[in-house]
Amino acid sequence: MTAITHPQNLGEPLDPLPREFAELMRPEIPGLIKEIGVEVQRTYPVYAHLFAGPHVDAIRQGVEQALTAFVERVANPTAKSALRDDLLRKFGRVEAYEGRDLDSLQGAYRLGARIALRRAKYIGRTYNLSPTLILAFADALFAYVDELEALSREGYLAVQARGVSDTAALRRQLLHLVVAGPPLPQGAIAELCREAGWELPAECALVALRPPAADLVPPALDRDVLADPTLPQPHLLVPGPLTGERLAMLEAALGGTPAVIGPTVPSAQAAHSLRWARRLLQLIDEGVVPDAPVVHCDEHLTTLWLLSDPALTDHLASRELAPLDSLSGSRRERLIETLRVHVSTRAPAEQVGELLGVHAQTVRYRLRNLDHHFGDRLHDPEHRFALEAALRALHLRAAKQSD
Repeated sequence: MTAITHPQNLGEPLDPLPREFAELMRPEIPGLIKEIGVEVQRTYPVYAHLFAGPHVDAIRQGVEQALTAFVERVANPTAKSALRDDLLRKFGRVEAYEGRDLDSLQGAYRLGARIALRRAKYIGRTYNLSPTLILAFADALFAYVDELEALSREGYLAVQARGVSDTAALRRQLLHLVVAGPPLPQGAIAELCREAGWELPAECALVALRPPAADLVPPALDRDVLADPTLPQPHLLVPGPLTGERLAMLEAALGGTPAVIGPTVPSAQAAHSLRWARRLLQLIDEGVVPDAPVVHCDEHLTTLWLLSDPALTDHLASRELAPLDSLSGSRRERLIETLRVHVSTRAPAEQVGELLGVHAQTVRYRLRNLDHHFGDRLHDPEHRFALEAALRALHLRAAKQSD
């Protein structure tokens, strides 16, 4: 690629950067997201629990939007960034909810900018870009950081403006703190519970809502239910066991808003319940799990487990199905499908044939082939369990891809 020259007219902060520079920056975004996450947690350990909790997707999305919006503005100075603005304001609200000032967040933004500048210098050396262009990039980048800080300050001040007498704000802050763990900040939660008139339950269930939660009817919620439908990923906390009365209350309050109810867990593990509920909501959106107005995580725990790490599933399947690697595609697929039904049902050939829509004799022929390729592995409990898990996960993903 030819070197990019620096234009003469500097103009506004991002104007000096030629639009072609965006094409060099865009492929760097995924790596920058990961590097910034690692460095922020190392430099600011106070954020480690957020990166390990149910808000990690929102954090990752916020970093991605901040980087992407910068690149898109280089490519198109009139590009809009409403999603980025909302997420950056949320970062500010989180700082207020957790009782911090903005120093750490602002430091994290500037750390991210330094990492991005380091990557830009590497790109400059790789493509022989002019030093003047890299200096212009640095000026634009740190002007952009000022913009990010201003957005987060808006969210921070909005929470502070509500005042400690605002019980609704206190309950939203409680909701954030309970789902931000583990570990739970017991001191802060105890103080907020006293001020908000709310008792931390021994156990609870989190409910993930599909945004926007415009149809939610907050007055229909029981008084002890914590809710914040205004979040980009809205959710509720229902204290105690999910009795029939609680479920009826939720159905009335949801007003048609699609929801996933997470498992009931000890309150210290509320973050896990929310994380699982959000993951199941994602699997519903992907077509892996059937949709319904209200879906219960407890009915899909095996699916959540099998699809929790797609890369690991692929590696496990590759290892366990390696004896079939020498076969042609169609023959291999037929044997894999027969093997899946066989190991999951433990049924005789006649029943396996009915499930597959083939003759029992065909099933017996395929099973003999499988015995030939796998040998004792099919009779070894550990290998058989690993094989069944991998085959079930692959089948779930295949069902999604065939839709």
